[in-house]
Amino acid sequence: MLPFTRPTIDEATITAVVETLRSGWLASGPRVLEFEQALSAYVGGRAVRVVTSATEAMEIALLICGIGPGDEVITPAMSFAATANVICRVGARPVFVDVGLASRNIDLAATERAITPKTRAILPVHFAGLPVDMDALYALAGKHKLRVIEDAAHAIGSAWQGKRIGSFGDIVCFSFHPNKNMNSIEGGALVLNTTAEITAVEQHRFHGIQKDVQGNVDVLFPGMKCNLSDVAAAVGIGQLRALEANNARRKTLVARYYARLQTSPAFSLPERGDAGHSWHIFAPLLPLAELKIDRAGFIARMRERDIAVGIHYPALHLHSYYRSLGWKHGDFPNAERIGGSIVTLPLFAAMSEQDVDRVVTASQQILREQRR
Repeated sequence: MLPFTRPTIDEATITAVVETLRSGWLASGPRVLEFEQALSAYVGGRAVRVVTSATEAMEIALLICGIGPGDEVITPAMSFAATANVICRVGARPVFVDVGLASRNIDLAATERAITPKTRAILPVHFAGLPVDMDALYALAGKHKLRVIEDAAHAIGSAWQGKRIGSFGDIVCFSFHPNKNMNSIEGGALVLNTTAEITAVEQHRFHGIQKDVQGNVDVLFPGMKCNLSDVAAAVGIGQLRALEANNARRKTLVARYYARLQTSPAFSLPERGDAGHSWHIFAPLLPLAELKIDRAGFIARMRERDIAVGIHYPALHLHSYYRSLGWKHGDFPNAERIGGSIVTLPLFAAMSEQDVDRVVTASQQILREQRR
């Protein structure tokens, strides 16, 4: 079975994990510090703090921005559930806007129309690793005096006009889940601006605790428990070391997809972007109106050929919880079309060109056979 993604862990990283296990220091310790320093260097020297997931990173980001009940946060209707869930968890209300059909990124014109006196922040997503228009985003946020919390879960290694995502801007949150371009088994990170933000993250990720120089402990608020382990950090350090090479490999494989996918009926391909796209996933839209089968039928037929296909993602506002808040079918046509017809084809650094050819051959055969 060819999976739609698979992490690559090199022997040096495995050795580092074993050394960490033998060190006796398994929770947050010297490896975490080393990982944070390496990530900071990668994003141009900005402060970085790691946690156990991008979900926790975004929730903490909202909290340290002072966002809570009565506030609104604008976010795209196309993303993983965590993007909106964290807004609800701090007591604020997510305000969804539609996305570009090819980019899958937040519509900034619609974002401006959605701003109200209750709006406190914009939480955009760099979907699949394609950067949002950062100039327009930050111009809009500055005009309305809004915070920006970037959901960069897909975008480690992406760049906007030659500048790495995370090297500039407001708060940026990365994911190091096993299906991402790099992983720390599970993990995430925040890129921060001020000493106050750094201190707040350190307290939020470990019970709201503050220690003085004598080691006396005080609890300032009921914080979380989401500090990263040294074992996870050891993986992250090795993954970061391989990130640029792995991202380059992804771009080569995606170029082959673009060159080979020419079936009629044809997939609707995602926006290609430029060299700044890190290609977390390759996810075209099925031409369902021209097919005798639905998406489940396509996925089943690919599985019969030992090729796994994912779905990233259903439209956020159509999940049961968000329907209960008043969102409905028809609110965001592009997000709904994407969510109803997207398929995630295999893409990971260890794939070969022959694997891409196998996926292309299988998918094109199915589309031809199932054409209306």
